[in-house]
Amino acid sequence: FLAGIGLAMAAVNINTASLEELNAVKGIGPSKAKAIVEHREKNGPFKSLDDLKAVKGFGDKSVDKLRGELSVGDA
Repeated sequence: FLAGIGLAMAAVNINTASLEELNAVKGIGPSKAKAIVEHREKNGPFKSLDDLKAVKGFGDKSVDKLRGELSVGDA
């Protein structure tokens, strides 16, 4: 019966998520959520999660920690 639980906790798409959705992800606070949205608006969609390293406040460790929580969708 636990098979469906993984679907309920789908990764947040950093290319389409709102400020509120990003802020709700553990490890991303209001300032990082805002930085993601601003980066996306200036530079277009993220091609991979590694692109997050170009956003202020994200480094290798924080991107690695967020891998299970975030996605870039079908981009």
